[in-house]
Amino acid sequence: MADVDAPARPVRKRAQAPARPAPSAQEVVASHRDDATGELFGIGELCAEFGLSPRALRFYEDKGLLTPRRVNGTRVYTRRDRARLALILRSKAIGASLAEIKHYLDLYGARGEGRVQQLKFVIARTDDAIRELELKRAHIDATLAELRVINATAREQLSHK
Repeated sequence: MADVDAPARPVRKRAQAPARPAPSAQEVVASHRDDATGELFGIGELCAEFGLSPRALRFYEDKGLLTPRRVNGTRVYTRRDRARLALILRSKAIGASLAEIKHYLDLYGARGEGRVQQLKFVIARTDDAIRELELKRAHIDATLAELRVINATAREQLSHK
């Protein structure tokens, strides 16, 4: 039986390697075309490279965004999967929904035959996003101007008291 008055042992924490920044989508896509890059990746490698959990990768699989191969029951990702993952994460970062991302990735086709359709989709999506953000910026600018007037008026009234 353990002595309840004994001091607790200090908990050792494993030293973690400093996190390196995730590669940009352009870097991953470029390396996808690089013949010197290894052909297959394990789930741990992709998780470490992109700073994701295995659960996140499985989620993208469940949504049909990634389709790793199975080798003896183990998930194995190709360079194409790796490039798709970079595009998924970049698309999420700019606000695309998973449905939009899936549509975009599906347009590519098996051999890139849908690249023109992908580019047209990107143009339409970014045009919409730019319009929406410019409208939001106009509203923010108007609100800021109104707040500055209120602030200046309050300061002026306070200085006369």
